Amino acid sequence: MRKLKLSKQEKEMEEALLKGEYVDIDRNEFKQIADTIASRKKNSVLNIRVNSEDLKLLKKKAQHFDIRYQTFISELLHRIAQS
Repeated sequence: MRKLKLSKQEKEMEEALLKGEYVDIDRNEFKQIADTIASRKKNSVLNIRVNSEDLKLLKKKAQHFDIRYQTFISELLHRIAQS
């Protein structure tokens, strides 16, 4: 059998699962979580010019959180739009 290579996040999830850190949730709570995720689905494309130094800093901050910089920028825009 071929061994799968897990990402850092997948390894952390596997370790947490083996430690029993995950708990069961009821159907309603699961549906609420699924609906929230679906509502955050990205369905538009935005092309924007930014200062190269700003982009470097954004990439560095995204790396600190171990996420892609596009995801990080999208989350920042979402938070600003919601405030």
